[in-house]
Amino acid sequence: MLRLFSTFPRGAPGIGLLLLRLAASLIAGAFAVTALRGGLSVALNLAYGGLAVLGLLLLAGLWTPIAGGILALTALGNAIARPEDRWGWAVLAFLTAALALLGPGAWSVDARLYGWRRLEIPDRKRDDEPPS
Repeated sequence: MLRLFSTFPRGAPGIGLLLLRLAASLIAGAFAVTALRGGLSVALNLAYGGLAVLGLLLLAGLWTPIAGGILALTALGNAIARPEDRWGWAVLAFLTAALALLGPGAWSVDARLYGWRRLEIPDRKRDDEPPS
């Protein structure tokens, strides 16, 4: 899983990635809530429920490259298929594609699970050294 992330930046870049995740999840949530309140078929309700779940995964920063990639492809397909909401879907596609490529940042579940760790290796005494 570590290969999927370039880094887990802290500081201002980490806050920027957190804000990107927040914006993308809010947009995905808004599309999902609007669609679910519209009385669509069961299949479309399941699809928009999946959109809401992907938005929550992005918000938490869990499986960010996978959730971002799926959401980017879904949003791109909706930008092409739904001309009335084309620009909103396009913005969501670009935001989630950027998140899929950049990673979640330091303030995410992914950083806690798969982030950089420091390993302390204790010194070993060699057999030929005199006792101290």
